[in-house]
Amino acid sequence: MRNFAYRRAGSVDDARRAAAEAGAMLLAGGTTLLDLAKCGVAAPETVVDITHLRGLDTIAHDPSGVTIGALAKMSAVATDRGICAHYPAVSEALWQAASAQLRNMATIGGNLMQRTRCAYFRDPVAFPACNKRNPGSGCAAIGGVTRNHAVLGTSQSCIATNPGDLAVALVALDAEIVLGERRVAADAFFLLPGATPQREHAIEPGEIITAIRIPVSAAACNSTYLKVRGRQSYEFAAASAAVGMEFEADGRTIRDIRVALGGVATKPWRVHAVEAVLKGQELSPEAIDRAAALATEGAVIHGDNRTKISLVQRVVARAIINRKPRGIA
Repeated sequence: MRNFAYRRAGSVDDARRAAAEAGAMLLAGGTTLLDLAKCGVAAPETVVDITHLRGLDTIAHDPSGVTIGALAKMSAVATDRGICAHYPAVSEALWQAASAQLRNMATIGGNLMQRTRCAYFRDPVAFPACNKRNPGSGCAAIGGVTRNHAVLGTSQSCIATNPGDLAVALVALDAEIVLGERRVAADAFFLLPGATPQREHAIEPGEIITAIRIPVSAAACNSTYLKVRGRQSYEFAAASAAVGMEFEADGRTIRDIRVALGGVATKPWRVHAVEAVLKGQELSPEAIDRAAALATEGAVIHGDNRTKISLVQRVVARAIINRKPRGIA
């Protein structure tokens, strides 16, 4: 770990100015920054402490939605009564992320900015070729051990999986990321790797996340987050799905449905094809199976990660079934 300067931001504007300086990195909960510094990936020249900025840790509900401050702790958001009642997929995603200790420290804004858990990315000594760390050096994962790597949204430059849980729920529920004066749809905030995998978020120099805005909807109220992983505690998703559904008055016909995937793509992955097939249809096992088969449309397999194809289809089907009204077989 290299020596660095420490600076404590006195205001949001001060934090923005400091963040725009070369070699600066923000410190909120610190759980990601410390991890990356220890493994030799992050080497900030200046650490800008934003932990004491006022007004960025609130959770404010109103009739049209909820605004979650970027410095709100994961644990506080997960247990908020309004979140649990109106955006259950958000609460469930947070509960299934990290450990209790990390949830008590990590902030919502920092969670969205976390980096991939790709073993090749996080071991610069053993694997110097990584386009995320060193653009143009290559991707050591391609042709390597790929069991935990992405099958959707990949490129010849990168096949690393986005590690987020909360981000998947936010993409499904049409949330917006507030960057001060600018708002970006959650789905657009996370970038595909393309030829520039080192740029993961649509955030410009001088911008910081100040809040997340989630609109209220019937689909959000009837939402869930299903995560499949190798163990139940402190494990990243092998595959996950956030699903929200709204039904017509008959209780069987789908008026609205939102589906997003995690653990299988280079960014939180909205599957509009699944939604399009089910909207306006009566929910049935046959309809669910047809829709789930479309979840991996366009997937590209790299060796061992072929198992994610069938896995994510089953996860999508299970998540949809979990949201169906009672009484539907």
